Amino acid sequence: MFGSKNKETNNANKKNGIMPSASPHSLNTLVKGTTVEGTITCESDIRIDGTVKGSLDCKAKVIIGPQGLIDGDVTCQNAMIEGRFEGTLRVAELLNVRETAQVNGDIKTNKLIVQSGAIFNVACKMGAQASSNGLSSSPSSAKNIVKAGKKASEVQA
Repeated sequence: MFGSKNKETNNANKKNGIMPSASPHSLNTLVKGTTVEGTITCESDIRIDGTVKGSLDCKAKVIIGPQGLIDGDVTCQNAMIEGRFEGTLRVAELLNVRETAQVNGDIKTNKLIVQSGAIFNVACKMGAQASSNGLSSSPSSAKNIVKAGKKASEVQA
């Protein structure tokens, strides 16, 4: 009846070893109480409410929830941090650091939002050159280095 053609196609694909790909709006989640040590690679968005110790390579958005912790290296397209991050973070587009976040380490991003109340102790390189290859050390990107103290609200330009 409804969707019978889809079921037949999916069953045939499974028999032939063809698995359906993730939809563009897929979300991977690591729930509170879960710890992963090692390397995570993903094509779609990922939300971390547990703990990751190691590296995360995401082709989409990384969200660290209020209870989440990442201790290691992260490379992604966009990121939103509400929990804790320690390590090296490379964001190709926008990094959004929320008021509940605690961020320590090295950051390379194109654009940055730090909300008042966030703890943001980082060495940060910003601009298209800093985030395009993640390893830029050109003089033009080096002049955009930011070092912040305890809270973003205490940082003065």
